[in-house]
Amino acid sequence: MSIKIGQIAPDFALYNTEKQAITLSELKGQNIVLLFFPLAFTSTCTKELCGVRDDIANYSKLDAKVYGISVDSLFTLGKFKEDQHLNFDLLSDFNKEISATYGTLYDTFVFDMQGVSKRSAFLIDKEGIIQYAEVLENAGEIPNLEALKTNIK
Repeated sequence: MSIKIGQIAPDFALYNTEKQAITLSELKGQNIVLLFFPLAFTSTCTKELCGVRDDIANYSKLDAKVYGISVDSLFTLGKFKEDQHLNFDLLSDFNKEISATYGTLYDTFVFDMQGVSKRSAFLIDKEGIIQYAEVLENAGEIPNLEALKTNIK
């Protein structure tokens, strides 16, 4: 499936590192930034998410809540969040259902790993509509987060 700008964001419920279910539909009324990333503890993922951590005040000023999503277990994500001092929720899509729904799964990643999330960024507005969508094939690239932020209303 491919997510298009202007469509209603597919709902989901995923667990964060505190073992709480986060449901997208319950976040309606807030701008939501979803950042899918391949794997915790890898260099580009660390760079991307630490950059967001360091810029979180600007997301807050734009009334946007950030969520990182990967296929890592919530326990791995918990350690990653702790080690990197991340100040936003990381959600585990261990069963790969949401990554598939959002069209962000590699068929085959490095070392023949299957079902790893592509680095992607989605902006969902307060009404639940996709306002920005970027899915990268090259895991070494980082989404254009400045362009994403300019679409926050």
